[in-house]
Amino acid sequence: MMPSACDSLIEDIEDMVSSSDPTPYERQSVRKSIIPRSRRKKELLNNEELQADSLIPGTQRIWMKTWGCSHNNSDGEYMAGQLAASGYRMTDDPTEADLWLLNSCTVKNPAEDHFRNSIKKAQEQDKKVVVAGCVPQAQPRMEYLKGLSIIGVQQIDRVVEVVDEAVKGHSVRLLGQKKDGGRRLGGARLDLPKIRKNPLIEIISINTGCLNACTYCKTKHARGDLASYPIEELVERARQSFQEGVCEIWLTSEDTGAYGRDIGTDLPTLLWRLVEEIPEGAMLRLGMTNPPYILEHLEAMANILNHPRVYAFLHVPVQSASDSVLMDMKREYCNDDFKRVVDFLQERVPGVTIATDIICGFPGETEEDFQETVDLVKCYRFPSLFINQFYPRPGTPAAKMEQVPAHVVGERQHVLVTEESFDAQYYVAHNKFYEQVLVPKRAEFKGKMIEVDIYEAGKHFLKGQPVEDSKPFTPSIAAPLQKGEVSGLVQEYMANGVQGPASVSSSCTFLIGSYSVDREVLKKLGIGLALAAAILAFIVEKLY
Repeated sequence: MMPSACDSLIEDIEDMVSSSDPTPYERQSVRKSIIPRSRRKKELLNNEELQADSLIPGTQRIWMKTWGCSHNNSDGEYMAGQLAASGYRMTDDPTEADLWLLNSCTVKNPAEDHFRNSIKKAQEQDKKVVVAGCVPQAQPRMEYLKGLSIIGVQQIDRVVEVVDEAVKGHSVRLLGQKKDGGRRLGGARLDLPKIRKNPLIEIISINTGCLNACTYCKTKHARGDLASYPIEELVERARQSFQEGVCEIWLTSEDTGAYGRDIGTDLPTLLWRLVEEIPEGAMLRLGMTNPPYILEHLEAMANILNHPRVYAFLHVPVQSASDSVLMDMKREYCNDDFKRVVDFLQERVPGVTIATDIICGFPGETEEDFQETVDLVKCYRFPSLFINQFYPRPGTPAAKMEQVPAHVVGERQHVLVTEESFDAQYYVAHNKFYEQVLVPKRAEFKGKMIEVDIYEAGKHFLKGQPVEDSKPFTPSIAAPLQKGEVSGLVQEYMANGVQGPASVSSSCTFLIGSYSVDREVLKKLGIGLALAAAILAFIVEKLY
């Protein structure tokens, strides 16, 4: 029979070793003659330096900028505290920072413009960038946020993780909501490390989000529906703050009046608990509350505001005194509701300060609507009044409504642009009455008279938007001197017989007798105006 494929001619595995193969003893003898090579450590070159600080997360300098409300400022303080506790060094100087942490606000267009400009500025300086706050939370797919790391408004407790990855060159985006058993929480823990902007003031966010759906509000897209912190957590945070030397507490949220409605409690209950913890000489300040949710607590709120350790202050935004406009805004109250709140508190709390907000130029607002708001202001003469032009925020219902022309909102003025603002965000101009007007920082505006529409008024400034079809007017008869250039030299040239245009420093050529000297030639030769002036004076002396 023929052997099958499975039949083996080898009876034992040792049969695989042929007689010509080395024996085990011979193999061991050969190993003894092998001399192992020692591995040399790689020596550093004399001029080579270990860049440990630039490679290891937790060793870099970080500059943080926060825009917006006190809630956003509280988030910024928490992020700074966690980063510092992790080893990062917070700096007030953006130029020395390795990474910029930009904490944004989405309420108005200018705030987002500043945020976007800061991102661009950081990228131009080759800084690492991490963004936070309401802008990226509401619109993370914006083109100018492409490739950037994002910390969501409810993820500030993970700021160190995000910054660590950004330092390595990675992009991380954490935008989720914090939940417990399916219920949305107020946000990150309140006992996280914090660096207070003012060591004497503790800002406590008592809830996030709100119950409203205002048609102009972009913040709702970022902060969402109401989610309140439990009373015990808030009381414990207040205790901790007083033990750290704080003497003033600010309560903040998108709507403090709505506090607790999602967890079966209310604002007065929280306030009475907090008052028990306030030491003698310390004070509590309430944050903004919308009229609908404070109406049912007026008696309790009056008693609290009369407490010796609570400021007699309340911020209640009216936005408009026109019921028609309030309905379009979906504010869920009428003008009489607002007046009832103010009248009651002014009667029951002697000297109470009521602050309020007004939006001018909301879509559909008429002259009659606006006059109702003016009449309200004249009636109550609010000691603190915040007036803003309406801004159509992307994605909001109000942005799709028919807009009120900008020139209706403010006055049209001619202003002369001469300076740069302190924060380098605007050019500074002045109108006929020498009122400071901030205008967009465009190079073609410097030293020009331009026409603007005034759209916003602050305590010490106005803001103007350039009129589209208006052209800047140059008031000077010649181009201005460059910064650092010496004036008065042209008179000396003329006295010595040098013929030339009105200003040597602003001309293209200099005429010396029948010879002309091109200013651009001087630049190429590296000759400054001061040296050129000395040369010209010498030539004039020799020639004349």
